[in-house]
Amino acid sequence: MKRATLVVGLMVVGISLMLWAGWHNLRERRMAMQKAEENHVVLVPDKGGAAGAASSDGEDRPKLRGKLAPGFTLVTLDGKKVSLSDYKGRAVLVNFWATWCAPCKIEMPWFEQLRTQYAGQGFEILGVVDDSDAGKDVITKVTQKTGVTYPILLSDSKVGAAYGGLDYLPMSFYVDKDGVVVEETAGLGSKDEIEANIKKTIAAGGSGAGKSTAGGL
Repeated sequence: MKRATLVVGLMVVGISLMLWAGWHNLRERRMAMQKAEENHVVLVPDKGGAAGAASSDGEDRPKLRGKLAPGFTLVTLDGKKVSLSDYKGRAVLVNFWATWCAPCKIEMPWFEQLRTQYAGQGFEILGVVDDSDAGKDVITKVTQKTGVTYPILLSDSKVGAAYGGLDYLPMSFYVDKDGVVVEETAGLGSKDEIEANIKKTIAAGGSGAGKSTAGGL
């Protein structure tokens, strides 16, 4: 009887160890996958764009890097008109996103934190929502959930086309004080990459170059 009890006890211990090991391995794999996702660019096709594959650096789309950012005037959720030219002399991140875009919602809290961190250096973010199917209530709900307080602008087809077409979201354009696009990114990068681009944008411009050229700030 004692021997049988001992055998059963050992079996229970063995099964428990196997279950624990399996759970531990699964947890480690999930953590590894999460870390890998944070370190790689994720491209999400726009619902209205091409569904084919694209490179992470956007080699299949027009480049605006080094060129004046196309000017625009859009309306905020509360009906206020905002123009890119309103931010002349400041570094601006123009971010195109949509309510259905999961990677967009991941980076939006990062934007909010970095905006607060670099606001003293003249940095601002304009979130342009490229989502004609979503109503203002849905957009507002997403912005509240992600905690963003920077201006959210309602896009139109002209703005997306001016910025080379929004085949993939999110898309971000880092515009310096002179209105020149310092960096252009497609998809979700890491928070460190975003911060590095912000620093580079703040440091760039300010020489007056490009201010007299049409189309920019």
